[in-house]
Amino acid sequence: MPLVFPLPLRATAWRLSGLLAALALVSSPARAFSWEQLTHLAQTRAAEPWRESGDKLPPALANITYDQLRDIRFRTERSTWRDLNLPFEAQYFHLGLYQTQPVRIHEVAPDGQVRSLSYRAEDFHFGKNSFDTSGWGDLGHAGFRLHYPLNNIAYKDELAVFLGASYFRALGAQQGYGLSARGLAIDTVGGKGEEFPRFSEFWLRRPTADARELTVMALLESQRVTGAYEFVIRPGFTTTMSVRLRLFAREGAGPVATLGVAPLTSMFLSGENQPLPGDFRPEVHDSDGLMLVTGEGEWMWRPLQRPKSIAVSSFTTTNPRGFGLMQRDRRFASYEDVEARYERRPSAWVQPQGDWGAGRVELVQLPTPDETHDNIVAYWVPTQPLLPGQPLELRYDLAWQGDEQQRPPSSWVTQSRRGYGYTKLSAAEQAAQPKFVLDFAGPALDALPAGATVEPKVSTNANGRVLEAVAYPNPATRTWRLSLRVERIDPTQPVELRAFLQHQQHTVSETWTQLLLPE
Repeated sequence: MPLVFPLPLRATAWRLSGLLAALALVSSPARAFSWEQLTHLAQTRAAEPWRESGDKLPPALANITYDQLRDIRFRTERSTWRDLNLPFEAQYFHLGLYQTQPVRIHEVAPDGQVRSLSYRAEDFHFGKNSFDTSGWGDLGHAGFRLHYPLNNIAYKDELAVFLGASYFRALGAQQGYGLSARGLAIDTVGGKGEEFPRFSEFWLRRPTADARELTVMALLESQRVTGAYEFVIRPGFTTTMSVRLRLFAREGAGPVATLGVAPLTSMFLSGENQPLPGDFRPEVHDSDGLMLVTGEGEWMWRPLQRPKSIAVSSFTTTNPRGFGLMQRDRRFASYEDVEARYERRPSAWVQPQGDWGAGRVELVQLPTPDETHDNIVAYWVPTQPLLPGQPLELRYDLAWQGDEQQRPPSSWVTQSRRGYGYTKLSAAEQAAQPKFVLDFAGPALDALPAGATVEPKVSTNANGRVLEAVAYPNPATRTWRLSLRVERIDPTQPVELRAFLQHQQHTVSETWTQLLLPE
């Protein structure tokens, strides 16, 4: 069967050269589509100047409303691989409204040959819309979703979605969608403005009849960077993605100030450390903290917060062992939201494979007016810059975790609260001397003998002073509680806090860190 490689009718001249390169790579029946060919395509694109896509939506789609777009639905009976009765299926999203740039999607057959999964208007229900689709042709798709019998062998649940820029997200069993991941973040902070790379093409490897995993490859493009990506997706109670990427700096496009690798994007509106007055729900968030383990082996926990202005924190290390935005609190009573079900939203844990070298995990927290806006971003920034002719290749596993999630081996923070009970301090004094109450639990604390002494270790940067720190058992929950009070020296400057527990000179907890923002 001859190779069919899609060429958009509206493709610009610069796209033509890239597509011809792709044709040269995969047109021979003797050569199966491979990772090497994809990376060569990304490298070829990096040698070309960046130009915006010339694709234009039909006017009826360009002016569509949110409700109109929601009324356009893919016909499930036309799912890719449904007729073959395979364990995985693919369905597609329609262009319109915010999704205006088409992606091209291909299938890679078992023999390595490629065929286009082209857009066809007859694959969609248009609901109450009355569009004349006769002249649309092959518009391309906005993105796709994968289905698999995740919770019940009789039904293929939605497993993963790739939609918009380089965004994607996935589910493990008994989870509901929450935070997202991205292929790459460029100049989220530190540059002249954020650049959003996008996956412009995908290749889906057809699974076997007994497959337990599915491979997706993608071409990433932006003004300054191109990249080849491979995702090996393994569904389960924890769904994991083994990710491989190779990035190329675009020739003559200028340097990248902040290259964010393995970025995660989430939402935090309120929590136990920052309640929202007037909201009946105790907490509203997709993630409640950043967890990371440094190359030196220190486990750290940074509770998230909603700042009044942008707040950026960096955690410098070499060869990080893992980081993630976690939804630790899994109790419905913590949220009381029967629609959003925040307690079912996954944590996302990034575990680097191989040496990543020197760099930093960066946490960006933004103001947000409500829960409909993502305001939390975390990613890895390598110290070595991405330069033309010097590609960067990295691998990592990304785990979408539910009730069973990554924990430190010693003990961890189960709640982090700020505030006073009964006190004679005025409101101004409480703001100048904030108090935190932390609970820790885990096997290292459970193993302590009755009557053991646990010593808190609390420190601040130069703008803070520790006034009080005491650790004691909490018999109600069989955990250990740490109460600490600090003093701000300059209220216009932030205070960095660190705290952990020790028993007989041995560390028995992760390190709790907090950024006390200026009042």
